[in-house]
This record gives sequence, C-alpha cells and structure tokens, in this order.
Amino acid sequence: MTHSPHRQPATHPVIPLESASPGPEPNQTEDDALQLAYAIAAAADERKAGNITILQVGDVSYLADYFVVATGFSAVQVRAITRSIEATLETNYNRRPLRVEGQGEGSWIVMDYGEVIAHIFMPEARDYYDLEAFWGHANQIVYQPSGQHFSPSQF
Repeated sequence: MTHSPHRQPATHPVIPLESASPGPEPNQTEDDALQLAYAIAAAADERKAGNITILQVGDVSYLADYFVVATGFSAVQVRAITRSIEATLETNYNRRPLRVEGQGEGSWIVMDYGEVIAHIFMPEARDYYDLEAFWGHANQIVYQPSGQHFSPSQF
C-alpha cells in the first residue's frame, strides 16, 4: 500500500549497510531509504547534533520508512542542522525535501523526504514530544558518530 511516490513499505528487518549485497535487490527501495536516513544522520552530526536516533517506522506506519530524530541545543544550531541536511541531500542524492515545517520558531523543524522524515528538536521540545516513546514499537537504531565510541552505560 503505497501512499507517496517515494514511500515503499518495509518488508524485512534492517540489514547493516556493510552486509547488503551489491546490485539491485527486491528490497532495494528500503535499502535506499535506510541509506538516506544514515545520510541525514551524518549531516546532522556534522553540525554537532546530539542524541541522533533512527526509527524504523515502516512496519508500523504508512507515514515513512524511517524517522531520524536529532537534538540541536539552540535555535541557531537547529537551523544549521537543517541547512546541513538540505545541502547534503541535494548535493549527494539530488533530493530536496517535499516540505519543511517549523523554520520560523526553530524549536522543532520537520523535514519530509518521503520515505524518511527528519525531526530536529531543541531539548525541551524533544522531551515533550518524546517520539522514541510514542513510536516505541518501532525498531530503534542509535546513530554512532564516526570516531566516537559509546559505553553501554551511556544508553
């Protein structure tokens, strides 16, 4: 059941990009969506976004295959993260968001790329809306910035 030209339902568990086979596969659209989600997370990380999380919501919602949730610690940083995502996806993937909401206030910006939706929050808004809890039944992938290692006690 496809609701947007970019949205295809998820049909199998997440495959790490390193183990994905080269060449076209039946689930290539989902793999492309996951790659897009990782690109969004990396672009947010370039602007020092905090607590970057990828939620695989395709199995539980028709809105998108993935949500990328990130924290900016000021309105200026939230807007910088948004610009970084826009520039990266336009340059590397020739993709522009279908719509962007919240740029005026800057406490929560939503960027809709069809199969992936990015949410960039200020800490208070992220705590209030708590998307990870609301979509708690979705598979959650904690994005680990390159070169940074987390200990289990940090989760």
